[in-house]
Formats: sequence, C-alpha cells, structure tokens
Amino acid sequence: MADSALLQRTELPRPNVSLADARFIFNEFYGFSGPIRELGSQQDRNFLIDTGTERLVLKVTRAEYPHHELQAQNLAMDHLRSIDIGLRIPEPIAALTGDYIPQIELDGERYWVRLLSYLDGQPLTRQKYLSPEIVAALGDVVARVASGLKDFRHFGLERELQWDLRRAGPVALHLLKSITDQKQRDRIAKAMIMAVKRIQPLASDLRIQAIHHDVTDDNVVATPAASGRLTPDGVIDFGDVLYGWLVADLAVTCAALLHHADGDPFFILPAIKAFHQRFPLNEAELKALWPLIVARAGVLVASSEQQLAIDPDNDYVLGNVDHERTIFDVATSVPYPLMEAAILDAASVSIDAPEIEISHPLLPSLMAADFRLTDLTVTSPDLPRDSWADQEIDWKLLARAAVETGVASTRYGEFRLSYTKPLSPTPPATFALHIDVCLPSATEAFAPFDGTIVLDGHHLILSSHALSLHLDGIDCSLEDGASITAGDAIGKVAGAAGGIGGLRIQLCRDPDLVPPLFARPQQSAIWRRICPSPSRLLGIGVDAPAPESESLLERRHKSFAKPQKNYYADPPQIERGWKEHLFDVKGRAYLDMVNNVTILGHGHPRLADAVGRQWAMLNTNSRFHYAAVAEFSDRLASLTPEGLDTVFLVNSGSEAVDLALRLAWAHSGHRNILSLLEAYHGWTVASDAVSTSLADNPRALETRPDWVHPVMSPNTYRGKHRGDGSTEAYVAAVAEEIAEIENAGGRLGGFIAESVYGNAGGIPLPPEYLRQVYALVRARGGLCIADEVQVGYGRLGHHFWGFEEQGVVPDVITVAKGMGNGQPLGAVITRREIADSLEKEGYFFSSSGGSPVSCVVGMTVLDIMRDEGLQENARATGDHLKARLEALGQRFPLVGAVHGMGLYLGLEFVRDRETLEPASEETAAICDRLLDLGVIMQPTGDHLNVLKIKPPLCLSRESADFFVDMLEKVLSDGW
Repeated sequence: MADSALLQRTELPRPNVSLADARFIFNEFYGFSGPIRELGSQQDRNFLIDTGTERLVLKVTRAEYPHHELQAQNLAMDHLRSIDIGLRIPEPIAALTGDYIPQIELDGERYWVRLLSYLDGQPLTRQKYLSPEIVAALGDVVARVASGLKDFRHFGLERELQWDLRRAGPVALHLLKSITDQKQRDRIAKAMIMAVKRIQPLASDLRIQAIHHDVTDDNVVATPAASGRLTPDGVIDFGDVLYGWLVADLAVTCAALLHHADGDPFFILPAIKAFHQRFPLNEAELKALWPLIVARAGVLVASSEQQLAIDPDNDYVLGNVDHERTIFDVATSVPYPLMEAAILDAASVSIDAPEIEISHPLLPSLMAADFRLTDLTVTSPDLPRDSWADQEIDWKLLARAAVETGVASTRYGEFRLSYTKPLSPTPPATFALHIDVCLPSATEAFAPFDGTIVLDGHHLILSSHALSLHLDGIDCSLEDGASITAGDAIGKVAGAAGGIGGLRIQLCRDPDLVPPLFARPQQSAIWRRICPSPSRLLGIGVDAPAPESESLLERRHKSFAKPQKNYYADPPQIERGWKEHLFDVKGRAYLDMVNNVTILGHGHPRLADAVGRQWAMLNTNSRFHYAAVAEFSDRLASLTPEGLDTVFLVNSGSEAVDLALRLAWAHSGHRNILSLLEAYHGWTVASDAVSTSLADNPRALETRPDWVHPVMSPNTYRGKHRGDGSTEAYVAAVAEEIAEIENAGGRLGGFIAESVYGNAGGIPLPPEYLRQVYALVRARGGLCIADEVQVGYGRLGHHFWGFEEQGVVPDVITVAKGMGNGQPLGAVITRREIADSLEKEGYFFSSSGGSPVSCVVGMTVLDIMRDEGLQENARATGDHLKARLEALGQRFPLVGAVHGMGLYLGLEFVRDRETLEPASEETAAICDRLLDLGVIMQPTGDHLNVLKIKPPLCLSRESADFFVDMLEKVLSDGW
C-alpha cells in the first residue's frame, strides 16, 4: 500500500493565494512590481510577473511539501544549466534575503515560495497536431534531460509522490474512490491491474536515477521554426523530480503525446526511437514502457477526477481533463503485445518469434493444385472501374475463382482495394490478417496442433499456450473447453449438402487476444508478427507479395534522370485512379486536387473503351489519310471564335507553344517576343525561353535569349501595381518595352501570355489588359498568342477559353493537358493565313500529334465533357469551393487571398497581409500534412506559397468540401 503521507498529499487543495497576495510577495520578498497573471497548476499556485525588463514566475507550494524536496528541484535546474544539455532551463532567483525558498504565512497557512526565470515560447498542449519531427524532438528532449540528471544526487529526490510510477497501482486505486461513474471506475481499475501485472516481472531490471518525471507537452517550451512548426527547446516545471525508473520519464512524455495522436498509439514511436538513440534503454525497459504509459494514463484520469472533487473551480484541471480522458482511451485501445512489438521495433531490437509448429494439415482432403487465389489489391485486373466499392466484391471474386476446381482462397497479407475509404483523413485498415476460403461444404477440418476448444457463438478458437487458430464457418460438435490433440477432427465446413461453403482462417500468437481481421498499413508489419500467415496450415502459399515501393523508388532514382522530380520527398506509390481519387498500393485513397491533366477524372470507362477500340484497329501518324484527324480538327476549330479555323495537332503543351512561336516568327518576319515575368510555358528550347518562372528555373531571368523581352508581371495581388485600377500602369510597362525594342532597331514578332495568370495561382489579369496589349502588338505587326494549356478548355467554368474573360480574340491559341486526359495531345489553333506562313520554312510534322488514337481520345474527351456537363460542374463546384476557401480567410491570417475561378483556383499564404511576406515554408509543410490527411496538393508561384487547386472537372461537391475541411483542420490543428 502507498504510504499514508503520500495519500494525504493527493487530497490537498491548492494554496489559497490571490493575485493581491502574489503582488505582495513579489514586492516584499523580491522587490519586483508589474502586471501579474496566474498560470495553471494542479496542486501549486503559479504567477507570472512582467517587470518591464524581464518576466518571472512565482511558485507557491503548500508547507506539507518538505523544504529539501523543493531544494532538490532548484538544484536539479542549476545542475542542468551548468552542464548545458542544449535546452533552456529556468534559473532559480534568490529573495532579497538571499534565501531561494523562503516561507511565508497567509491567512494562517504556511507556504513555500520560489522565483524562477520565465522561458519565452509556447507549450505544445494546445497544438492539436504534432508532426513526427516534433514528436521525435520531444523524445530527444526527455532523453537529454534524463541523461543530464543521471549523475545528479540529492536526498530530496527520495520522496513520496503520487506521480511516481513505481507506486502507480496503489495510488490509482486510492484515487478511484472519488470517481462516481461506476463504469469509468471499473475501466481504470482493470487497466491499472493489467498494467501492474505486466510491469512487476520486469521491475528488477528497470534502472533508477534522478528523473524529471513530467516532460510533457505542458512543460516543454517551443519556439516557431521557419515552417511555422513549433520546435521544442526548453523544459520547465521540475516539481515532480525524484529518484524513479528511468523509463518512467519517457512513459510520462509518451502518455502526454497520446491526446495529439488522433487515436493512433503508433504516433508516439518517433519519440521512443529518438530517446533510445540518445539514451539507450534495455530490453526490460522497452517491454515495460507501454504498461507504464497505461499506468500513467490511469493515474492522470483518476487524479483529475479526485482533484475536481476537492477543487471544482481549478481551471488548470478543468482545461486538461478532456485531454487526460483521451490519453486513457487511446492507451487502453490496443493490446499489449502489439505495442510491445512496435516499441521494440522502433528501438531496432529484434525479437525472434518462435517457429510455428504445425503437426497436421487443417484441411487434408484439399489438394494444393486445386487452390485458386484471388487478387484484391490496387493493381488487380479483376477490379475494373469502381467495382471495388461493392461491399460483396471479395466474396463474388472468391466464388468466381472457385468455379474451376471448387476451391479458392483470398490472400494473406494483401492490402485490399475493396477496403479503401475515399475521402478519409486516416488510412483505413486494408491489410488482411486472415484468409477466406471457398470450398465444398462438409469438408472436414482437423486440429493442426494440440489445444483447447473455445466456442463463441459461430466463432471457434483452437487455443494453445503459444498459438491460437480462429475459424468461422465450421459446424463443430465439440464442447466448449474440450481438449484435443493434433489430427483430431474439429468439425465440418458449414453449408448445404453438395454446395459450397466459406471458411475464414486466422492465426494469432497471443491466446488472450481476438485479433482484428484487417490492420492499418502503418501497423501492418507489427500485426503480421502477431498474426502469422496460415500458409503452413494448408500446405500452400497463400501470401500476397509485399509492395516494393522503396526499391522501386531506388530504381527510379538510379535510372530516371534527376531533373524529373517526384511530388513529395517520400511519395506514395500510386497505381490506380477513379474520378477525382487516386489509390496507392496499400489501399490508401487520396483526393487529387492538383491533376489538371486528367480533366475528366481518372479511369473513365468510356474513354478507355474508345482508346481500346481504336488501338485495336489503327494507330499511325497524321501523314496517312484517316477519318479521325479530319473529324477532330474540325471539332476543335468549331470551339473557337470565328476566323480561328486552322488546327495543328501536337503531342504536348510545350510543343504547342514552341510551334506558336515559330508561327509568330514566320508570319511577322521578326523574332522579338514579349512574355510576362513569372510565367511558365514549357520545356522545349523556345517555350522555356519565354518562361520566367523562378519556381521552375531559379536562373530564368539571367538565361533568357536576346529575342525574349519579359514585361512586368500584371499581378494585381502582389505586383508593383495592385487592384483593378492597375491596368494602365501595366499596359504602360508593355509599351515601354516595345519602345525599347524599336529604339534598338528591332521589330516585334509577337506577345505570349496565359489568359489567366495560371502559374501564379490563377490570378485574373487586370480588366482590359489583354485588349489594350493586343492592340499595341497588332499595331506593330506582331501576333497575339493565348496560352490556354493550363487554364482553358472549360476549366474556368464560366468560360471555355480563358481569353473570353478578357473579351479578346487571340491570333493563336495553344492548348494541351486536359484535352487528352493524360494522352499526349496538344493543339495550336490559328487563322489559315498564319498557318500557311509556316510553308516558307517547310512542312510541319509531329509523330504522335494527330494520330488516330490521339484524335479519338480528343473527340471522346469533348463528348464526355458535353454529356456529363463538366464545364458547368467546374463553374458550380468551383464557385462553392472558392466561397468556402474565402471563408477560411476570415478565420486564419495566414490566408492572404483566393485567386481564380471555376476549378482553377489559387490559395495564397502570407505571413503578413500588409507586407505580403510569402509563407513559403508553411505552404510546403501544409502540403505535406494534407498528404497525411488524404489530399494531393502542391505549391506554385515564384515564392511557392500558393496552393494550385486544379482537380479533375468531375470533382464532386462532397470532395470539394472534404478538401476544405482537411485544409481547415491543418490550419486549426497545426502542421
């Protein structure tokens, strides 16, 4: 039992000290005055004073706590400061008398008082989301403190404290009497008993030293990094320092992290790994860690309930009680064997699992050659279109596979697409820890090892000390509790005579555990150790091959040219798409908000069928005579203003821009081209030459050929001239550049610009800008090129072409990307006389441009856009999406502006709405966090501080709302 003095301390209220009392103490004992406010504490009183030159913390403690314990706390801080552990530590400050711990009396009560320096920064408690890097940093912080204290000695550390996890069981049970909710009291009691039971056999191997014992998100001070993330760099509140189990220090930190974990206890593993790297734990300590975390959670909840019974107005406890209940819920949500294995794995401690001993086949009458295996993965050819969404698809495919021989099985260890969840912020459990077998009913099953029968309804368990076999679909005549030996009959597969039955098979190494049928991908490697493959039961390999994402990425880096970048530093392996959704090889669904190439959406069956038909008949080049090239060219010309009647078909936007520039040169007879700063037009020599986006080429401005003349970016948000009234100033800048060309004896060949400033995030050009610039250019014989590769073709919703928003008609249109829905397809549309000018330079030819397959693709895309109303959807869904994004700007100062229209939007992040300082690092971190939440998003703009929002035009309102909800979650919870 815990000592009576210890138990009495748990019932003490906080000191009865007011702000007026604190002001008196500050002035009389320390000579300080200034604004004062109270800080939170569970059993002390803490006050912050701002003297004008520094900020200090006054700690008031009940006299029941011995002086030497408080002295030990002060000396522990001094010790860590003296050895410099790379962290900020408070400095104890003496009173005017020179005493560091004077005693005072207020209203007949005696208290100890101390003054400490205040550490500027923020605690992590209210930061709901902590990145893996911050979690790891917290693990490193507690390791630094523990390592620094390992040689610290003081008799005041030999203390009796309710938080000492060596006494957790008795303390928690004592505190339970204050909990009136019987169900909650029973939950805590059961959890504490199980935790203590697992700790006791390990206790003798747990090292004891001086520990802080309260390095929590409340007591770690953090400062913002460039990304906006808080970086832990200071530790406060040494009130719980004592001699205790070393591993308990880490357990306290990990328990505090669980209320940030969003229900996933694996969230703490980076902290454990970081601690172990700096201050290695022994095997017993690693095995005791999770039970200690559960014990800490139980004590936290019980203590808060008890403290509220004593002090119901304690705002500090009231503010933390929900967090502590969450900590307890997460800590008790998973089995001990899972977390023990995960912790050992995080510490790179390999524990070899014993070999599975199978003495008799489970289904000896079945022949291995008769087994047919289903494929339910993301790459399965048997899951066309969205058939994976059919809740019965697994059994349907299993039954189909069994037609040939009467026997078929699903595969163990496969990530099933059929269990994916689109629009989910967390990865679903897709990893199969079992198999389902379709086989003749009445097939007899036999015990593969000695064990005891456990019956739970229709669920049968054959349990031994080292292994359990879980079966569903067996008719068993044995009694519950019957002992059987290997080779004894268990029962027969249920089902009508002569029919087909289904048998579910699962193994588990823990006889006390009823394992889940599926595991989340991030937990699958650990669950696989607990629930091994049933292949040996059947005498046939039923394991699915593991994804090889890492080795594939290594092969890509080895053979694929480095300038061809990935999205993300650690990219998911995407192998399937459907509409606006993408799926990785582990069954995780992502909302694709960035892919303007697939304008229809991914995997459109009508397009796939059309391509298949045409490819089976003919695919060649446009120098041959066939119907598709004529039909598609005529169709494209009909979509443009009158006079733009002639089409070149090419294979990309870069090639289209390159050709458009050649047309301008050939028709005008001059090479000088005006382009806009911050623009991007392509990767060929000519299209790259007119591209000045620093995000795409940091040396863009210093590497332009002399025929390229960039003009001021008409960015109405952050440009030199802002707002709708900026048109004249920006047009004047173009006129000045033209004058410079002419003064140097040159002539103008043309002007190229996106009709909407796509690369800057969809910023509209100033009103009348193109109309006035086009007039200047045409007056000098130049051609006006509208680059519609990104913004045109219905994406803006309100207009089919971007130039329509400006009320102009260009001389040349370039288009690509969405017009092929991923097929290499682009076009240049112009007037006949301009196209004919190219004859002076010979004929034009593009190997893939205008091929039969490409033309069929192009026509089918247009048919689907018309039939499914995709431009209208871009308008309606885009307007809804923009309105919701603009609403975020009312709540979050980081949101500077929402640009664009339809489904070409840009959300610009700034650190200051006056200076418009780009929030580049924050934007990158937000994109990474969105990926965790199931959203594909990337930054754009010269400062990479704009979310370029350009999803497939089939984007549903539900998906648009999910995107904004996830973005709101990131902005609210942190990144």
